[in-house]
Amino acid sequence: MKEVLLKAKAARVAALQLANIPARIKNTALHRAASTILENRELVLSANAKDVELAERLQRRGRLSKAFVERLKLNEHKLKDIAMMVESVAKLEDPIGKTLYSMELDENLELYRVSCPIGVIGAIFEARPDVLLQISSLCLKSGNAVILKGGKEAKHSNGALFKLMRKATEGTGIPEGWIQLIEARREVRELLKMEEYIDLLVPRGSKEFIKYIQANTRIPVLGHSEGICHIYVDEHADLQEALNICYDAKVQYPAVCNAVETLLVHRAIAPKFLPALAERYASAGVEIRGCERTRKIIRAKKATEKDWRTEYLDLIISIKIVDDIDEAIDHINTYGSRHTDSIVTEDRRAALRFLEGVDSSSVMLNTSTRFSDGYRYGLGAEVGISTGKIHARGPVGLEGLTSSKFYLLGDGQVVAAYLGPSARRFTHRPLQRRWHDVAREFGGE
Repeated sequence: MKEVLLKAKAARVAALQLANIPARIKNTALHRAASTILENRELVLSANAKDVELAERLQRRGRLSKAFVERLKLNEHKLKDIAMMVESVAKLEDPIGKTLYSMELDENLELYRVSCPIGVIGAIFEARPDVLLQISSLCLKSGNAVILKGGKEAKHSNGALFKLMRKATEGTGIPEGWIQLIEARREVRELLKMEEYIDLLVPRGSKEFIKYIQANTRIPVLGHSEGICHIYVDEHADLQEALNICYDAKVQYPAVCNAVETLLVHRAIAPKFLPALAERYASAGVEIRGCERTRKIIRAKKATEKDWRTEYLDLIISIKIVDDIDEAIDHINTYGSRHTDSIVTEDRRAALRFLEGVDSSSVMLNTSTRFSDGYRYGLGAEVGISTGKIHARGPVGLEGLTSSKFYLLGDGQVVAAYLGPSARRFTHRPLQRRWHDVAREFGGE
């Protein structure tokens, strides 16, 4: 469609300019965005109320889950958190222009590898309005233009937040066109064909949706399909600590990808631990699905093979009793989604075995899986969590939105001089000087 093409072209033009915008200008724009959101809270909440009203109507008809509607809702507290998140991104060190490698190849022949923006990011996400600001803030700070496509259920919320973000950055020195919004589902199909203008796609949604994106584009895709997270309660665990962690990881916010879905419990402590856990979960309305050994200790529905592979995103937990840590690690590596997994134990050797043996993007000791988050990790925010192993892994913040390029500075050297019997030799001597120093010598900021 012509409109999508025009937006993609505008984003490409803006990206080339944004790549060279000083950090102070980007930070000023982000501070303005944070204050603009709070100053216009009534406008945002009014727009969100329209989305929630429509979603609750669909929920009553059985077409949307309660968890989905909860993710959609905004309130004063959430808006303050969103503004704080934008401010935190502004306070982070600029990821652009960092010297990643510097080497003297020969006298007056110096090589620098320097971080740079990726270019244009296409972000397609579910009905969580806060995601729009997380992604756009990180893209702005990292010098990337962004094309946003939110879920239709959050149409009014996304529209209001997009307009505020665009308005806040006007007149700050940020190039016009750096942020774009598309709304129709059919426009996504067009977006997937635009590898000439879009450098990276970041989808956030269902497993089926992300697989669709990956199968229908030649643009690189960064993300995860689902969060099947585990906690293993070891025989040497502090049981009170384990109760608190398992409760938090499931109950605090069950409708997100870093909530725990399966508990693995060592057989030696299961008879004492599971009844106390079941009582705690019952108070929060958690449905338990257990293996046969679990069901001999507590009341639980029968867990099937499908349960071990299911991301519930709800107050449902599956529990399996295991004989040892090796069985726990094997279960996670077999059924997990390489997202986030945790062990509760006081045995340091067992902890190390688990941390190194589990093949996930975040592996934790004695803490809730809910900590797997860009903001909590000190990344300012996140565009998503990547479970792949190429380019970025885990919560993807500023560094995950950067690439690099080489600068080679010479003084008339030619390759022919380094060939043949009388060839010059490369010195290959590491340099202490950084690209920032070179840029200043050339008249840069």
